Amino acid sequence: MDSTEKEKSGNKPETNISSCNGCLRSKKCSKLETFDWLNDVPSSTQNFDIVEVRFKNTRKDFYLNTNSLRLSKGDIVAVEASPGHDIGIVSLTGEIVHFQMKKHGINPKEHEFKKVYRKAKPADLDKWHEATSLEDQTMLKTRIIASDLNLDMKIGDVEYQGDKTKAIFYYIADERVDFRELIKILAEKFKIRIEMRQIGARQEAGRIGGIGSCGRELCCSTWITNFVSVTTNAARYQEISLNPQKLAGQCGKLKCCLNYELDCYIDAQKDFPSKEVILETKSGQAHHTKTDIFRGIMWYTFDPVNMVNFVPVPVERVKRIIELNKKGKKVDVLIDTSSAKNEGSLEFKNEVGQESLTRFEESKPKRKKKKNPKRKKTRNDKKPNA
Repeated sequence: MDSTEKEKSGNKPETNISSCNGCLRSKKCSKLETFDWLNDVPSSTQNFDIVEVRFKNTRKDFYLNTNSLRLSKGDIVAVEASPGHDIGIVSLTGEIVHFQMKKHGINPKEHEFKKVYRKAKPADLDKWHEATSLEDQTMLKTRIIASDLNLDMKIGDVEYQGDKTKAIFYYIADERVDFRELIKILAEKFKIRIEMRQIGARQEAGRIGGIGSCGRELCCSTWITNFVSVTTNAARYQEISLNPQKLAGQCGKLKCCLNYELDCYIDAQKDFPSKEVILETKSGQAHHTKTDIFRGIMWYTFDPVNMVNFVPVPVERVKRIIELNKKGKKVDVLIDTSSAKNEGSLEFKNEVGQESLTRFEESKPKRKKKKNPKRKKTRNDKKPNA
């Protein structure tokens, strides 16, 4: 029966609470979605009473479905909290939850799961929406209070519990902060239970979101679930210029993407000789300057001070020179021209055919049509004026 027929028959249409498209947190709580690759398996939802529930931003947790509710992805549920209850959205059900717990190192036999009370009722949703509407103004007021107390901290976000009895304040601080006085003032002002959680600069960037230098949405706000430490050695292995402005992301830390291709570069350099070895030639000593890893070319110069006149040398040729130097022999030249012809040119070639960016703006002179003297006149040709 359609909703229009129900209204005609006098029955009230059922409230749809299985979708979060109209949720006030739909833009915030949809981060870090997990693809359910077992969705098409019919038996995957049977005999597994643990579900994954997500809350604002990246906060997720696993809950026990003790009442055997028929839950599916997108259902809004009331779950156990301390104290009271919280409102969340079911993000995963079935066998895929077992793999997620294994990924996070949770043992279902030893872990104490909180319970799923019920599917959210209209009264629960109204209270939840009322609580979420207070988050922005609460955050702004808290920033003013923290500034008046001269606390060296930044309130990044506020998350209210579904029953509006508790709020989590996410803050950023470089050093340890004594916020006991702040908690007393906030508890008296907002009449709620206060919980303070410290987050890093990368977590804050993931919560706020943005566009990276690659033109895509930040990885930390879309799919990165845990942050791996990034060092400048990752840039050195990939022969990237150590420019802090280019290596740092919007959070002010080194970009997480520096680790993406690091293993490929390390594997490619296993057969490369040491960069600190100086090549002995009859023309002088050649010092290493840079390496083209995937082309297998190492660049050397005889003037390490001014860094001019770079000579590209294949890796096999470098190994051969090192072996000869160990025997006490000096080579005549760094690279043999005959071998270079066989291996191909080492210089850059414009294979794509790129030209100047302003080539379309240049106006080309119009060509004049040439008259054909052998062309015969027809009747349609105009006669010259007398």
